[in-house]
Amino acid sequence: MEIKDKLSDTLLNNAGEKCLLDVEVYKQRALVYSQMEGAISVLSDMQADKSYVYQSKAALELGLNLTENLSEIDSIWEEEIIRKIHPDDKLKKYIHELRFFKLMDSMNPQDRADYNVLSKIRMKDKNDEYRFVKHRMFYIYSPHNGRLRFALCLYNIALDQSLLSSSEFLIINAIKGEIAVKDKLNYENILSKRELEILKYVGDGYASKEIADLLFISINTVSRHRQNILEKLKVKNSIKAFKDSFH
Repeated sequence: MEIKDKLSDTLLNNAGEKCLLDVEVYKQRALVYSQMEGAISVLSDMQADKSYVYQSKAALELGLNLTENLSEIDSIWEEEIIRKIHPDDKLKKYIHELRFFKLMDSMNPQDRADYNVLSKIRMKDKNDEYRFVKHRMFYIYSPHNGRLRFALCLYNIALDQSLLSSSEFLIINAIKGEIAVKDKLNYENILSKRELEILKYVGDGYASKEIADLLFISINTVSRHRQNILEKLKVKNSIKAFKDSFH
């Protein structure tokens, strides 16, 4: 898949010097989060291209088919969870997390642990209806080579389920209790309906020819739309509009 290939170019498992952090220590932390917070906890190991999913009863509320407390996935992509996210929120989530990676990548390594992603997204529940879910994401970098080793994602049912509520995407400095980045972009106002459609297909890993076949348009038209997306979102390529190096 296009995105996974791009992802592999930037993640730690392609680094020459391996990270020596003990995965068992971080698996235990992920388990504790799920138990104490009633969360679905996902620890992704970039070096091993593997994820560990710890469920609480929240998984049943979201209709997730996680039959055991611990599920191991041979990928850093927790697809069963990602499929539950509203398409519009998934698009914004990818772009927002790209910003988080770029921010962390540009930051003094000693300051990275101060920051995390805090989002409120819509996910389908056991009744196939959308509910707001609080999503938090933390990055753990290797002290051995400075590369991203683990990503820890937590999913909780949000307290505010009001119809007047809306999705929200923040990067916060937890030490200072401040919002570092707030996503104020309305992508529906920036991109046309067709561009949004194409960008979502790109985000799901489809190549230009496959998108052209699905939408019954020429590959040249797809390429033109993709170029327009690049210019409007001010990114170098359309994969970067999603997630270079995170799930």
